[in-house]
Amino acid sequence: MTTLYHQRIGGTGYTFDGLVDLLAKATPLRSGDELAGCAAHSDAERAAAQWALADVPLTTFLNDPVVPYETDEVTRLIIDTHDRVAFQRVSHLTVGGLRDWLLAVAATDTAAGVLAAVSRGLTPEMVAAVSKLMRNQDLIAVAKAVRVRAGFRSTIGLPGTLATRLQPNHPTDDPRGIAAAVLDGLLLGCGDAVIGINPATDSPRATGDLLKLLDEVRRRFDIPTQSCVLSHVTTTIGLIEAGAPVDLVFQSIAGTEGANSGFGVNISLLREADEAGRSLRRGTVGDNVMYLETGQGSALSAGAHLGAGGKPVDQQTLEARAYAVARDLDPLLVNTVVGFIGPEYLYDGKQIVRAGLEDHFCGKLLGLPMGVDVCYTNHAEADQDDMDTLLTLLGAAGCAFVIAVPGADDVMLGYQSLAYHDALYVRKVLGLRPAPEFEAWLDRLGMMGADGRVLPVEPRSSPLRALTSAP
Repeated sequence: MTTLYHQRIGGTGYTFDGLVDLLAKATPLRSGDELAGCAAHSDAERAAAQWALADVPLTTFLNDPVVPYETDEVTRLIIDTHDRVAFQRVSHLTVGGLRDWLLAVAATDTAAGVLAAVSRGLTPEMVAAVSKLMRNQDLIAVAKAVRVRAGFRSTIGLPGTLATRLQPNHPTDDPRGIAAAVLDGLLLGCGDAVIGINPATDSPRATGDLLKLLDEVRRRFDIPTQSCVLSHVTTTIGLIEAGAPVDLVFQSIAGTEGANSGFGVNISLLREADEAGRSLRRGTVGDNVMYLETGQGSALSAGAHLGAGGKPVDQQTLEARAYAVARDLDPLLVNTVVGFIGPEYLYDGKQIVRAGLEDHFCGKLLGLPMGVDVCYTNHAEADQDDMDTLLTLLGAAGCAFVIAVPGADDVMLGYQSLAYHDALYVRKVLGLRPAPEFEAWLDRLGMMGADGRVLPVEPRSSPLRALTSAP
């Protein structure tokens, strides 16, 4: 039987038809929820929903699943793996009480340990709910206090660091074009999270050729990083079996079984991929091998966004549920491509900035080495100033990594992201450093100053100059 939630504000009463409706109405405005028909109809209704949500006990989320347990394997994963011992520390709290507790803990010197200890006791729905009650500065303060570390050949998520994915995409996968983009990024101190290519085709042969290209570059210059070609997980598993030089296994994931089916995956297949990647034992400082991407609106775009009672679940709650899938795989990297799907889901710069901070907060609090692709499509009401704002806020929040492309313009995927120079900017302004193994490599090449600044180097005089002749 559906629980009705009531709240009166300014002489007007509001009723919310169950937890799914309450969560949706409490969400800060975004176009995707309007498209799904679940957004609040006014700011007053949104405030009423947030007020009512603040009084919901955390135990409600265990007893009243947003997406039915019987029909969704993501829900079963969330409930079946919930750490009730870790939950005891906050089990007496409401959503509003959790907000107050998180902010109080974040202000202490022991915050990292306390938040790590409770992480497995929090479900994605609890974390999504509390984020809806938080201002941007709250999301930043708590996320900053969380520490999540992962490693392969470089270490991701250490305090005071901000890593980058060097994304050298090319519309025809031309090796020289990719090599030039890689050289450009390395000379600007990027690539410590991963050198990752979105291939123009998902064919095993083309993917295998790109893997060999990246592995040759990495080995030739002894770069302490990892490579990835972002093909479908089944393609990568096949290439592992064929002996290809696979470092990281990539896959896009979502927060419902139906949306993951749209990506051609399920939890069992993802676990198989993780096991296959780890079996190669190619890491040096760790064995985290999965690289996972998410994004608000993916379930709605797949028509797989309905929850209990057939009601649409808001896109931010579904995004947080994707992090349960990611957490099950103990990945090296997780990032939300926050503005990539388009203005139908995040309309303008304000919505993109808010969503990026929410996603980072939720993923990190749930124990993930969380990054963000700070990006937007050309038909969104956003520009590079908005991306500068989000990048700076994420740097302050302790984001693990961001994505950078030549000139901030991905000519293959056709969207705007960050440039290599943007990573230099935010590291300099906020006093952040690359991953330590990568920084040491830059220093050995004479490319890193004592203050952590990447030194200007002419490509023709760089030890990397042979890169543009890579096969």
